[in-house]
Amino acid sequence: MAVSVDRILRWKQTGQSAQPIAVLTAWDVMSAQIVDAAGADIVLVGDSLAMVALGYDTTLPLTLEDMLICARAVRRGVQNALMVVDLPFLSYQTSVEDAIRAAGGMLKAGAQAVKLEGGHEGVVERVRHLVQWGIPVMGHVGLTPQSVNQFGGFRKQGKTQTEADRILTEAKALEQAGAFSIVLEHIPAELARDITKALSIPTIGIGAGSHCDGQVLVTADVLGLSAWQPPFAKVYANLRQQAIEAAQQFCGEVRSGQYPA
Repeated sequence: MAVSVDRILRWKQTGQSAQPIAVLTAWDVMSAQIVDAAGADIVLVGDSLAMVALGYDTTLPLTLEDMLICARAVRRGVQNALMVVDLPFLSYQTSVEDAIRAAGGMLKAGAQAVKLEGGHEGVVERVRHLVQWGIPVMGHVGLTPQSVNQFGGFRKQGKTQTEADRILTEAKALEQAGAFSIVLEHIPAELARDITKALSIPTIGIGAGSHCDGQVLVTADVLGLSAWQPPFAKVYANLRQQAIEAAQQFCGEVRSGQYPA
């Protein structure tokens, strides 16, 4: 059965969250087919593709059109998972109208929900309006990569009591605004546990310990395709090296005349 927003929401609210929610990212049809066939509950077209697929140092250069192109490609590869798409930097911050237009465009491209970073009042207002217009929203607090310059790098958040209180308050505000789930990124496990207990909607952790209702990783990190992985990522294969060796073998056979036979 295909996963829906309602199913994800009821997963926790009906006490069925004994089996955590598995989330992986995708950026094209091939990665989408792989993670969907693997049985991921949610496929996230994350703005991490700015670094994974486009070679940028941060997510900030990514445009709305970049995300729309990738969203359409991923849609063609997903059959069962819920497809959630990040709204890139400056596609929703400028106004409520811009947020509705950007999110609506993602739904027209095949997304079933969008994800916004941050939990301050401006973002909460955007979430409230999007939900009112029938656009499901996943929240995201803790380390929010679009704020990397403000944080001074991809640093762990919520380590002080003041930061922890702020992040908890933001998560509650996003729930009140109508978000159906929230990503908790790179925060202490104890804070993630407290947020998960305080909310009636599922939490999806990434570098946030084991107390969340689900976990997400960037698929390129899982498969060992990235040249660099964050400290909380677990690498399950070394496909980057295998791919290099396979390509080297092809080049060698061409030069030696072995291929084609």
